[in-house]
Amino acid sequence: MNAVVVGWLVLFAVAALVHPFVPAARWLLVHLLLLGAVSNAVVIWSGHFAASVLRLPEADRGAPAALRLAGLNTGAVAVITGLLTGHWPVVLAGGTLVATAVAVHAVWLVRLLRRALPSRFALTVRYYVAAAALLPAGAAMGVIMARGDLSDHGAARLLIAHEMVNLLGWLGLTVAGTLVTLWPTMLRTRVADGAEKAARTALPVLLGGLGAAVLAALTLPPAPTAAGVGVFVAGLVLGGVPRVREARVRTPSSFAAWSVAAGTVWLLGALAALTAILLTSPSWPAVVERTASLTAPLAGGWMAQVLMGALSFLVPVVLGGGPTAVRATTAALERGGPARLTLVNLSLLLCVLPVPSVVRVISSTVLLGALVAFLTLLVTAVRTRATARTAARSAPQPEARPAVPRQRPYRVLGGVAVGVAVAVLAVAGGGAADVRSLPVTGSSDDAAAATEDGEAVPPTGRTTTVTVTVRGMRFTPDTVEVPAGDRLVIEVHNLGTDQHDLVLETGARTARLAPGKQGTLDAGVVGRDLDGWCSVVGHRQMGMVLTVEATGSPGPAAEGTAGREGREGHEGHESHEGSASAADGSGGEETARNSAEEAFDPMAQPPAGFTGRDAQLPPAREDTAPRTHRRTLTVRDAVREVAPGVRQRLWTFDGTAPGPVLRGRVGDVFEIELVNSGTIGHSVDFHAGALAPDRPMRTIPPGESLTYRFTATRSGVWMYHCSTMPMSLHIANGMFGAVVIDPPDLPEADREYLLVQSELYLGPQGGTADPDKLTAQRPDAVVFNGYAHQYARDRLTARTGERVRVWVLDAGPNRSSAFHVVGGQFDTVYQEGAHRLRPDDPGDGGAQILSLAPGSGGFVELTFPEAGTYPFVSHIMSDAERGARGAFEVTN
Repeated sequence: MNAVVVGWLVLFAVAALVHPFVPAARWLLVHLLLLGAVSNAVVIWSGHFAASVLRLPEADRGAPAALRLAGLNTGAVAVITGLLTGHWPVVLAGGTLVATAVAVHAVWLVRLLRRALPSRFALTVRYYVAAAALLPAGAAMGVIMARGDLSDHGAARLLIAHEMVNLLGWLGLTVAGTLVTLWPTMLRTRVADGAEKAARTALPVLLGGLGAAVLAALTLPPAPTAAGVGVFVAGLVLGGVPRVREARVRTPSSFAAWSVAAGTVWLLGALAALTAILLTSPSWPAVVERTASLTAPLAGGWMAQVLMGALSFLVPVVLGGGPTAVRATTAALERGGPARLTLVNLSLLLCVLPVPSVVRVISSTVLLGALVAFLTLLVTAVRTRATARTAARSAPQPEARPAVPRQRPYRVLGGVAVGVAVAVLAVAGGGAADVRSLPVTGSSDDAAAATEDGEAVPPTGRTTTVTVTVRGMRFTPDTVEVPAGDRLVIEVHNLGTDQHDLVLETGARTARLAPGKQGTLDAGVVGRDLDGWCSVVGHRQMGMVLTVEATGSPGPAAEGTAGREGREGHEGHESHEGSASAADGSGGEETARNSAEEAFDPMAQPPAGFTGRDAQLPPAREDTAPRTHRRTLTVRDAVREVAPGVRQRLWTFDGTAPGPVLRGRVGDVFEIELVNSGTIGHSVDFHAGALAPDRPMRTIPPGESLTYRFTATRSGVWMYHCSTMPMSLHIANGMFGAVVIDPPDLPEADREYLLVQSELYLGPQGGTADPDKLTAQRPDAVVFNGYAHQYARDRLTARTGERVRVWVLDAGPNRSSAFHVVGGQFDTVYQEGAHRLRPDDPGDGGAQILSLAPGSGGFVELTFPEAGTYPFVSHIMSDAERGARGAFEVTN
């Protein structure tokens, strides 16, 4: 049966590897681990322990136990499948199966209690009964949420209640009851005096606290719910005091025991953080956003470590084979225990601390590696047991009681050192990959101290310290004065909502500062006026500049060698990431810029064999019942070809520009998890939903995520885009996409295509968009679906007489669109939520253009009268000539 647990863990590991490409990735990972692996382990091991403490060893075997597991797993698969595919009836069926299987398990446990003779630890089974009785309620809450017809506040309340019932009730009570006997067994010591009484007293406290917290979550503001969580924590402490006494009698010495202990610490820390979140959050949606940070501590820190520790201890016992085989199997599972334990917990700590996103990604990869290592050790343990059992049979020896191999102190310390070293390398490697995230020390004294004539200014020995705050896209003050010869220290406080830094033309700079953070720039001795700016791409163009005036100096700095070279070199590196020639600061930026412009041929078609982006719109579904669409959008930087021979570093949603196409009906709910795996702050704004932008559209720094939930109440083709300032640059650099909400009466078409028009402001080859061209509104190219002229080569297809519907969205950021099909006439025009023309309108009118302003969309329909090639363009002809064109290839 334990193979089922291992199977779910393998699925979890695979999903973790491919999660950037999986919809609702965070939800999937949590449910693969908790609903799949952990819930199976709970049913299996609670049955085993119940039968053991009640002295009914045969009770947890046979067809009934197998049927309960079959129901649980079939239901879990159905829940996951139904939610990922958006079929709520499948979720309902799966949730019902899960709840039924666990309810039957609870009934079976009660019948065991009634059959058994009085037992010292029968109370453990009562914990299991209480836990199993709670899961159906938690499952029902999950099924209701999956339907997707709740308000934001209602969904947030139900989500928190669902999580508390399942995590603290179903899983928490099971773990608390199991540790009454498992913990001292792991330590090879006797159960502490008073343990039974403590457990008996703690159970009603735990149930009372959990019940109060869930009731408050469903009916009250967040703050009162903290009281119920506090009572639950008190119950954990009350029942856990004997565990501490047992550990003092015999210190944990195995990976299994230390893993369980570490998991318990993570649980208590997460509950303390949850209490603080409940006390300080103004609303339930805010609680949901902030509790997302507790996913790793609860799922990885608590449950995964408890599961690994329990399996490390129990698997050798279950496999059996005699003391020799048990010792060998245990040794196999304990291999590298100190190093693995250190790696897991330091990696988890790095995942929850405000570290650079690259460090967090590396740490999560190390964490996944530790899980994969455990799965590998499980397989090795099975093989070791078979080998040891064969050896014991061929050379019989007196069997002794199996003992846990005790680690020698130097080996333990060596393993811990290895774990620490790998964690340090993760931080160092992440910092090297994203040097802008690291603290900056030192200054460019010589460049700052020189006058415009290059002469050194005698230092006065004094230090001038000024404070500069950041709000919006401005430094305040934007001019600071310093007596010539003084050392200048600038304290920068970021009071805005995005990441910023301050860079001087000499190269002195702060680190990237997250909102609410502050940094110090030591400019050194100042002898002349200096320019400063924020180096985040586009921020300087938005006005984030600062001037340092050296009073008593001869005058403003001329464009001397030191000032000009320092400024061009640093700005070139920051404003055009990914360009090697721009990064050397020696004039290579202009060469790179020219080579990119020369590479772009406004009339060049892609080469033969080119395959363009699939312009076919995902088909509309036939059912009309409201549905919840769950999707993870991951922000990532990606170098892509945008025209023949021209490559740009884009900021993207899921690696493509435009981002993924979403489609639904009026009444559908969209639950989007935005994950920022980029290098700067980003956000998302869905035009398809109407809600206050303050919370869901906020900018999140690299490594963070947010959930954006909206209901589609009106039809149309809606734009979504990054709304982080400068918004124009984020859109021009690829952060846009389309959401199609079908009108209720939309008839079926033979073919449906989607074209998203946007502009390219080409920077250096392999670099980001050029902010200066964007400000001047001078695009190099205007394109459909992210690539110039792609459909002139890879043409869209149709047959004569077919009804072809073409949805068009103008993503801008600056140019209008005038969509036209050469040789075709539109008999249907739908623009910005309303039909302008229908085939059954009186008269014989038609249309030739779908005119769209930036940010607007619609669709047209037409039929082609005869076979041939029908070009389509934006009828702003200069835009068509530089990329906004394609063709339909029509056959009979």
